[in-house]
Amino acid sequence: MRVLLSDVAEARHGGRIRAALPGVELVPVAPEGPLPDTAGIGMAFVSRDLFLGGTRFRLTERFQRFVALILAAPDLRRVQTFSAGTDMAPYQAMRARGIEVVGASGASAPAVAQAAIAGLLALARRLPRVMEAQARHAWEPIYGEGEPPDLASQTALIVGTGPIGQEIARLAAAFGLTPIGIRRDGTAPPPPHFAEAASYAALPGWLPRAHWLILACPLTETTRNLIDAAALALLPPGAGLVNVSRGGVADEAALLAALRSGDLAGAFLDVFTEEPLPSGSAFWDLPNVIVSPHSAAAGEGLAERVAAIFCDNLRRWAAESQGEKPTR
Repeated sequence: MRVLLSDVAEARHGGRIRAALPGVELVPVAPEGPLPDTAGIGMAFVSRDLFLGGTRFRLTERFQRFVALILAAPDLRRVQTFSAGTDMAPYQAMRARGIEVVGASGASAPAVAQAAIAGLLALARRLPRVMEAQARHAWEPIYGEGEPPDLASQTALIVGTGPIGQEIARLAAAFGLTPIGIRRDGTAPPPPHFAEAASYAALPGWLPRAHWLILACPLTETTRNLIDAAALALLPPGAGLVNVSRGGVADEAALLAALRSGDLAGAFLDVFTEEPLPSGSAFWDLPNVIVSPHSAAAGEGLAERVAAIFCDNLRRWAAESQGEKPTR
């Protein structure tokens, strides 16, 4: 079995991959120079190092070179990516060619959930206001009007109940928040750590009760512009928004209007419809917004967790190809 991967991934994870499947042949791809022969390569591992320095809208030459190699490989049937979501155009092109594309679901959940809760706490504890006062060397205690809320009396409405949403719910509950999940199937029992769960169709009924709206869902035809002007208008006064999903889930024009008017008290935004966020974007200068450069998943342990998922899938795929029952 031959596996295509970057030279960085081969150097970092090669030993682990070979231990997971003795006899596997790793085919590393360098940033420059001759491309390898792809005949007989059945799988590919798209690691984060290929993506570094780019965005989902401005792919690096290294990433595009690797994707082109995948699409040209005659025998390649399966691809493991580093990301939880697989909605990027290159992955859709792979699927159109009949290639199975598998995301690294759960690998980024700890870091993304921590980023979401960090954003929520920063807004709740009025850190943008505190930091603005610090920049002016002004001692301005946050007692009195606009004091931080008691989280134990508040509800966190979390759109998306996969591994990331579940970890957000667990952490939110630890701070006393009541986590409510929004997902496709509202009839099944609530996932772990959620007090309740409802369907996307039921979202309008839950928004008026949401002190915090946290977006942690994939970008699909169902979720595209899910949070529009009408949805934002249903939130109670003083509500905050956290987006660690995809920029297209929220209507940015409506979001800007709600933040400028004060109808939405604040937002922690890790994703945008255009990335990098243009320097002229109004989001940069809003005092009630924390702009994060799509870095919620960043963490030292991410690459190892993704590699572990790839090794598990590699063993399973190898066993399936031989008609065996996979072992873990």
